[in-house]
Amino acid sequence: MNTLEQKQASARAALRYVEDGMIVGVGTGSTVNEFIPLLAPWRDRLEGVVSSSEASTARLKAQGLRVLELNSAGDLPLYVDGADECDPHFRLIKGGGGALTREKIIAAASKRFVCLIDASKRVDILGRFPLPVEVIPMARSYVARQLVRLGGQPVWREGVVTDNGNCILDVHNLVLTHPEESERNINQIPGVVTVGLFALRGADVVICGGETVAKR
Repeated sequence: MNTLEQKQASARAALRYVEDGMIVGVGTGSTVNEFIPLLAPWRDRLEGVVSSSEASTARLKAQGLRVLELNSAGDLPLYVDGADECDPHFRLIKGGGGALTREKIIAAASKRFVCLIDASKRVDILGRFPLPVEVIPMARSYVARQLVRLGGQPVWREGVVTDNGNCILDVHNLVLTHPEESERNINQIPGVVTVGLFALRGADVVICGGETVAKR
């Protein structure tokens, strides 16, 4: 299968976790864009969906799905999203699409996080994909200097403003052998909104090319 076919197969496989009456958390990105149309036949069977981005909200509404605010939805039984990298322990790098903060909030609020990937996203050690960090605009340069001290090479994603009104630094050349520790350390830098490491709360289920991956 080519990459698109793998994404489509993973999206179809994720439907096995969707149940009547659920509120489903829906992520952002090219793989999730294959999943959203598959939810359309469920529009009258779901209580609603919670979206991680304005872009996904528009796609969900176009399919006739009821989009709810997380504050009113409460804890969610299911969250479906993609990833930019996934290691054998289901720890992830996310945020290539710029929605990392809302994605992390919904993942934390969800009982089960199903992550959809293609084979190119599987790695033994996280860090080949530049690590996104969402930053308060006034702190961009300060945070960048701290990230250099941690061994990274941050690059401002110029011209990008997140749905929260912030900017993103993409950190190159980090070898994340201890991703939980790295997640804590980066999140503690003043001015960081969140880092795109999903190690403390990784995926519960990973589907790659339509097949469920065994966790190490």
